[in-house]
Amino acid sequence: MKEIQVTIEALAPLAIGRQKPGGSITEAQAYIPGAVMRGAVASRLLSQGAEPGEPPSGDFQRLFIDSDAAIFGNAYPTLPGQAAQVLPATAVSSKAQPGFRSEQAANGGVFDTLIDRYCAEGYGHLYDPNCPHGTGRVEPFGGFYSQTGKRYQSHSVATRLLTRVGINRRRATAQEKVLYSIEAINEKQLVTHPQGKTWQPTHFSSTIRLDDAELANLLTQYLNVGAWRVGGSVSRGLGKVALSAQLKDYQSQTAQRLKAFNAQLQQRWRTWQVFGSPQTPLASNLSFFTLDLESDAILVDQWRRTTVISPGLLCQMAKVEDPDLRLHASYSSYDYGSGWNVAWGLMKDVELLTLKGAVYLYSTPHLDQWLPALERLEQRGVGERTSEGLGQVQVCSAFHRIFRESAV
Repeated sequence: MKEIQVTIEALAPLAIGRQKPGGSITEAQAYIPGAVMRGAVASRLLSQGAEPGEPPSGDFQRLFIDSDAAIFGNAYPTLPGQAAQVLPATAVSSKAQPGFRSEQAANGGVFDTLIDRYCAEGYGHLYDPNCPHGTGRVEPFGGFYSQTGKRYQSHSVATRLLTRVGINRRRATAQEKVLYSIEAINEKQLVTHPQGKTWQPTHFSSTIRLDDAELANLLTQYLNVGAWRVGGSVSRGLGKVALSAQLKDYQSQTAQRLKAFNAQLQQRWRTWQVFGSPQTPLASNLSFFTLDLESDAILVDQWRRTTVISPGLLCQMAKVEDPDLRLHASYSSYDYGSGWNVAWGLMKDVELLTLKGAVYLYSTPHLDQWLPALERLEQRGVGERTSEGLGQVQVCSAFHRIFRESAV
């Protein structure tokens, strides 16, 4: 599989709107969804290629229609040259002074609670941590972050309202009593450095994965040429971006993360022995793994929408038969989402979304047969509409190995 690393620099405000079903207010999203990038590429290809009314074929069909179509991942805010990740739902930080220690030296930092919660349950104790360094209670801390060496940094975008006046199409002049506002992502962000604060262009990072090496090379060249517009209100001067794409071979690190996660869990379980004997001993033949949602997902179990990836559903998605697979913990939340399909000129269906950051902890005595399946899930995603960036997962996120005493 090939992977295209895409860096997006905003040259104008971005109107990446999201309207909740049943609502009348359009809010700006904090990132560029994969569906928006996918639509921008498809729209440009159609405008340059097929004749009106002619069905798409060739490279277009291989990119967007075939069963193994390209997967356009979400573009998350970050700094140039850095890949953005999603904090798991089990990450916490100080309620009074939240944030990474590199950003605010006085606070207690951010740490993960998944493994300690599992150990506490096994030993029959209640796990209610406070923040290290005496900064008080903790609460969930989410969002996007990047890592450079041992330095962690959170990322977000600033938005502003752009007020516009309606135009009378007959007279080509301003229409009375027609004012509207568009919430847009700023093209520049205020970034804090050790030397001070400076304004820098807003950057996003994304990936596009596909199996066809020749097509991946052509798409990389295509992305690096010409001016691009993404999002809404492009006829009003919004949405101008500069794309930089780099083609790489997809390198799976699933096995390394699995090994490190299980070693850390075993070590942490032994550390909890200071509180006595466990209620349920940790079976020596069991191996553990997590699924961490890196994007929102549409999950369907027995024709019903759900927010939990049950063992049966996971076996079905991974095409693995394992009656011994067990779900130990699930941390997830939900929202409703819809959208607009430009090609059809219709609203998309209202879907129940399992929000990014969700964490699921499993155990199995048959990890060897799961490894290839988990690598495939990382490549292709879970649930529906994965080609639009939905359902992207990471197995055993490295952030689960950051504990309270080593908060970052």
